[in-house]
Amino acid sequence: MSNEIRPFTIDVADADIADLRDRLARTRWPENEPVEDWSQGIPLAYTRELCDYWADGYDWRRCESSLNAISGFMTEIDGIDIHFHHVRSPHADATPLIITHGWPGSTIEFREVVAPLTDPTHHGGSVDQAFHLVVPSIPGYGWSGKPASSGTGAGEIAAMWDQLMVRLGYDQYVAQGGDWGGAITTAIGMQNLGHCRAIHTNMPVAGPTPESMTDPTPQEVEAFEALGHYDKWDSGYSKQQATRPQTLGYGLTDSPAGQAAWIAEKIWAWTDCDGHPENALTRDQILDNISVYWFTNSATSSARLYWESFDDFAAGTVSVPTGCSIFPKEIIKCSRRWAEQRYTNIGYWNELDKGGHFAAWEQPEAFVAELRAAFDVL
Repeated sequence: MSNEIRPFTIDVADADIADLRDRLARTRWPENEPVEDWSQGIPLAYTRELCDYWADGYDWRRCESSLNAISGFMTEIDGIDIHFHHVRSPHADATPLIITHGWPGSTIEFREVVAPLTDPTHHGGSVDQAFHLVVPSIPGYGWSGKPASSGTGAGEIAAMWDQLMVRLGYDQYVAQGGDWGGAITTAIGMQNLGHCRAIHTNMPVAGPTPESMTDPTPQEVEAFEALGHYDKWDSGYSKQQATRPQTLGYGLTDSPAGQAAWIAEKIWAWTDCDGHPENALTRDQILDNISVYWFTNSATSSARLYWESFDDFAAGTVSVPTGCSIFPKEIIKCSRRWAEQRYTNIGYWNELDKGGHFAAWEQPEAFVAELRAAFDVL
């Protein structure tokens, strides 16, 4: 194994862009849904509108350039190439911070928070709120390598991230994440290998207390209702990806329209969008993220993380200092007394009034403010 850190530039071949447009032009569409809303899934009219723009109006090179403007690198850990962005703050004493995305996200989610986190004095903050920022792609996602054998779950990735930070020269660091990034960040805290000083998550996951089952607070009543909705209407994707990711992957890998619909429907469901995904994110933002999955052929490899780790998502306790920011449209809601069973050293807790599952992507200014406030305390 090499410890070498190699500069990496994203450069999608022209032929791959042409192939995408050709496949979109030849899409075989299903019939229109017999309902007037999204209750059967992403509507045909919006899916065609999104894919028509992807084929004829969308500019991948713009997105590619924006990603390459954030210093990109590759290094091998445990036999897997890990792609990551690494931006050092102009302030030498900045706190090293590793931020991890989830599914169906990517490092795309964090483009707007890089500058304010690393250079706070030019973005409304102070010198002591500066971070040296590391933003990796999870194995099987984006330009990171795809594990060739089973065994790369959230716990293993957490240990890889610890290696990555130490390899970059950061013997002490803090970590942040939501969705799978939250599970990986939680695992970093659980493992407590001696380098991570504190963690922050915008999606703490913990089971209800016995008391809340009999005497729930209003927030916990809302959390139970959200869990019921998720279980009945919104969790089919996770069951498929956790049990048969390979079978699912054939269709998503072959059809860009299928890949776009699979991700865009979750953006609609999980953002604070008031019924339409483009109320939360622009069409270009949505397609930037979908394009990362398409051009890296990672529909199947990304889904395998569910097969590896879905049953372990809420397992284990964390004793390192922890901060939690709760956005109102999060998929899985968690009350503080639930969280305190699992995260036993919560030093920061805040509940916001706007935003959803993709906190940094939807609400970059609020996300930056939360990290500054949390790590100021922690």
